[in-house]
Amino acid sequence: MVKKYVLVSGGVISGIGKGIIASSTGLLLKTMGLKVTSIKIDPYLNIDAGTLSPLDHGEVFVLNDGGEVDLDLGNYERYLDVTLTRSNNITTGKIYRDVIERERKGDYLGKTVQVVPHITDAIQDWVERVATIPVDDSGEEPDVCIIELGGTVGDIESAPFVEAMRQFQFRVGHENFALIHVSLVPTIGSVGEQKTKPTQASIRDLRGLGLTPDLIACRCEKTGLDEGIQAKISMFCHVQPNQVLAVRDCNSVYHVPELLKDQGMVDYLWKRLNIEKTINISAPLKQKGIDMWAKWNQLTSSQERLHDTVTIVLVGKYTNLQDSYASVVKALEHASLNCRKKLIMKWVEASDLEPEARSANPVKYHEAWQDLCSAQGILVPGGFGNRGVEGKIAAAKWAREQKVPYLGICLGLQIAVIEFARNVCGMPEAHSIELDENTTTPVVVFMPEISKTHLGGTMRLGVKATLFQEGTENSKLRKLYGGGDSVLERHRHRYEINPEMIDRFHAKGLQFVGKDETGQRMEIVEMADHPYFVGVQYHPEYLTRPLKPSPPFMGLILAATGDLENHLASL
Repeated sequence: MVKKYVLVSGGVISGIGKGIIASSTGLLLKTMGLKVTSIKIDPYLNIDAGTLSPLDHGEVFVLNDGGEVDLDLGNYERYLDVTLTRSNNITTGKIYRDVIERERKGDYLGKTVQVVPHITDAIQDWVERVATIPVDDSGEEPDVCIIELGGTVGDIESAPFVEAMRQFQFRVGHENFALIHVSLVPTIGSVGEQKTKPTQASIRDLRGLGLTPDLIACRCEKTGLDEGIQAKISMFCHVQPNQVLAVRDCNSVYHVPELLKDQGMVDYLWKRLNIEKTINISAPLKQKGIDMWAKWNQLTSSQERLHDTVTIVLVGKYTNLQDSYASVVKALEHASLNCRKKLIMKWVEASDLEPEARSANPVKYHEAWQDLCSAQGILVPGGFGNRGVEGKIAAAKWAREQKVPYLGICLGLQIAVIEFARNVCGMPEAHSIELDENTTTPVVVFMPEISKTHLGGTMRLGVKATLFQEGTENSKLRKLYGGGDSVLERHRHRYEINPEMIDRFHAKGLQFVGKDETGQRMEIVEMADHPYFVGVQYHPEYLTRPLKPSPPFMGLILAATGDLENHLASL
């Protein structure tokens, strides 16, 4: 079967938006009826993203199979509406581990094992193998694989991958391999002149490594590329003017696919990869692609016309790097768009809500509480560690007492239960063993089968079933999920609610409406006499889609705007 590969590389600086451009390219090809998959290459030595701090690398995204991967795979899943595997994220650590294991087994027959050819061959073999894995409901092999090369071309870490891709273009053939290089065109000085030298240098480095760009995506400010700049890049970078795309700052990342399509990206790739003559696209898939693009256009155009707002406060510990909560933000955006509301997010550092902050930094303390008190909805996401926990508990208490809609995710559920135990059930010492090993009232306990010595890949990970309990037919969240008996959601946690204390919570009005198959793990908690007070042990943000928002987030937005009861009645 003919397979097309589109490599997306980046130059000048990291964090330039390769992930969004790669996702948008995949979306555009999918709207033409093609089956698309994606691979993200991360040049770091970690085996996966599981042990990386969100402040260091952004959010850790979890897949159905439990893979802890780069946040860009979340973009791919959301844009392409596909389900990827841990193998779709390649790291230097994974490649070297596989090669060294093969060397130890004697697979190389006494040869000296080297970066070239053994590491580069392993990279190419991995890409070819993963590109054949079905990722959508068709169950068929993808037609196109989008490969995003993380980091910046010229970095020492990415050198083996660049060399592997140089070889790969010859392995698969010229008409089956295209390269999009994302570069920066900065605006410098008081006159606001755009400079092309960084892009020229980046392309020169790329060509020196044996790769020639087919499209140059130029990241620039809101005006796009100035007159003459496109021609200048074309001339000095040895490409046609129509191969230089201006990727300006947009109001929303959901506008990027339209921006690229309007500049002829699809037409260029269609001819460059000879898709019409080499891939047979069925009529149903063509129609599905047309429908998908119509819905995407409707989503982006309606976003421009939204006037009614909804204010959600996120109380977390990584708020100074908002990429730490990328999927949570996307889930809120998707839910608010589908509720036809403009999302206003306020970020509150949890430690600023604590009593100590009142004397240490009174300005931040009062600002944090002012934001919390003005919120239409409060969200406490997942997290690890002690810092800011008491601030999160204070936020949950405010939401419960003031009847402000509340959604707690993973740690956010545990926080809500600790607060309830302390202030409603008369258990002032209630705490989590994770946060206080010596607590006399362990409301949250360690899961028995989880390793205490190894951190990487040892949590309860991946998609698991949650069963709604008998007598929960009136549960708000159950109705939002469609009223079924169970749901499948992705997990990432080590600690859980102590099952020995459940009866005491039930007696006071905190209901655990969803549990796992054993009935021992508490998955969903709700408070009946509250507009919307919900906690979930899983991470619903991992399965949100622009056209299919996550039910717990829909509930939060609907409750925050006062529309939840009407919505539930209409169901």
